[in-house]
Amino acid sequence: MTTTDAPKAAPPPTGKRRMGDVVFAGTARGSGILILLILAGVAAFLIVQAWPSLAANTANFLTSQEWEANVRESPAFGVGALAFGTVLAAAIALLLATPVAIGIALFIVYYAPRRLASLLGYLVDLLAAIPSVVYGLWGIGFLAPQLVPVYEGMTRYLGWIPLFAGPASTSARTILTAGVVLAVMILPIITAMSRDVFHQVPQGHREAALAMGATRWEMIRLAVLPFGKSGIVGGAMLGMGRALGETMAVAMILSPSLAVSWNLLQSGNQTIAGHIALQYPEATGYGVSALIAAGLVLFAITLVVNMGARYVVARGNKES
Repeated sequence: MTTTDAPKAAPPPTGKRRMGDVVFAGTARGSGILILLILAGVAAFLIVQAWPSLAANTANFLTSQEWEANVRESPAFGVGALAFGTVLAAAIALLLATPVAIGIALFIVYYAPRRLASLLGYLVDLLAAIPSVVYGLWGIGFLAPQLVPVYEGMTRYLGWIPLFAGPASTSARTILTAGVVLAVMILPIITAMSRDVFHQVPQGHREAALAMGATRWEMIRLAVLPFGKSGIVGGAMLGMGRALGETMAVAMILSPSLAVSWNLLQSGNQTIAGHIALQYPEATGYGVSALIAAGLVLFAITLVVNMGARYVVARGNKES
């Protein structure tokens, strides 16, 4: 009885790398490093420019609701109310946009005929190309007047819930209206990412579910949604990052007030980006530095949200 040795694996190639591969690898590595340097430069600029106001501030910057930055002596300002309004508006937009975006993506991928799906995909992507100032004009000129009777009805029938307690704003320029406008703005982002993830579901998974007697909805629930969960979460977080930093649409809808209110039907909340857009032309003295400091907080919130989205997507892809 004789034994034969297993064939040895071929040694890795030892030749020189092509010049094109070297250039491409260096360019890609340099681009990645450049992005990190740009983010670090933005953060350093914001910190340096905001330091005079942070040093002269007489109130707690993170928790105070005061904003008296355009004075030379004893300026007091804080982003507590602004941060609350920013997160609340983004959360409302996320809650309204995510289910609709998932439904649109599922309809485009699994229900609509090919021509209709192509048309709907084009129209949804077109929403991302509309300038934010147009959304703001639409929100304040058309949507807000239409929501006035809706808010009155919500106050009448849902007033026992603190979020909808009356009296409702007569102009409908509230945080809920801003959240609806932001939901329309982030809808293309979540829809596009969800649609791409649903397209990548292995055909074998879908056919196996259908072969076991599942209906189309059961196939989606059992095979498509679990596979695309990480992509949906990642798209939602990226959309939330867009909502956190939106300026013009929110500034045109909300009044320039600094207050913390859980009532969605009353005026009183404002976002960091909207406050910067409304106050920057009138800022003097420490006011400019104070607004830059507020921008630093917005930069940090947006960075954390987007890094969290990237982590969720990467972890979901690794698990799948």
